[in-house]
Amino acid sequence: MHHLLPSWPLLAAFLFASVVLAITPGPAVFYIVTRTMAQGKRAGLASVAGVACGNLGNAIGASIGLAALFAISSLAFTVVKYAGAAYLVYLGIQVLRAKETELKTVQFGVANMKRIFRDGFVVALLNPKTTIFFAAFLPQFMDSGAAPMVQSGLLGGLFVAVAMITDSMYTLAASMVAPAVTQLRGVRAFGRYLTASAFIGLGVLTAVTGSRDGK
Repeated sequence: MHHLLPSWPLLAAFLFASVVLAITPGPAVFYIVTRTMAQGKRAGLASVAGVACGNLGNAIGASIGLAALFAISSLAFTVVKYAGAAYLVYLGIQVLRAKETELKTVQFGVANMKRIFRDGFVVALLNPKTTIFFAAFLPQFMDSGAAPMVQSGLLGGLFVAVAMITDSMYTLAASMVAPAVTQLRGVRAFGRYLTASAFIGLGVLTAVTGSRDGK
């Protein structure tokens, strides 16, 4: 493993930094918690898996030089960023258009779980700022004696695994709070608009922000 991963001091520092970054609430956490509060624990966990796969795709993209393309091409960065933002807005609009019966049953059924997984995957994958983040973060902990592409890919996978664990913890916490919230009078209709506003607001925020950081 000497030629695949950095030395233990660097690896330990990387894991510590990854945990700190992963537990810090950001767009991915906000998205997952919103899904959980609106559609239940299964939907939240499906979103966690989708976001993790999308982030893994970004980590692989960073490893093969996609981050370099985004860094030198403002057009490529802008196209992917706005595509992701548009998809978030689309999800918000779909929540507003959904019938009440659909909102109550959306957490049940294999097909719906697949759709929620897909949504999380697309939202994460179409965020070029995550690729830029990996390109800036991973080299800080790479050993010059190891193969750079393999090493960055493994470190990216480790970060995604850490984030998946912390995101799952956020999901479980949100699912425990959700039942008490849904018992409040009128909260179902309010939650519908809150969920839609969250998705649309997140999409707009993604589009207008100029920062190229990650999770």
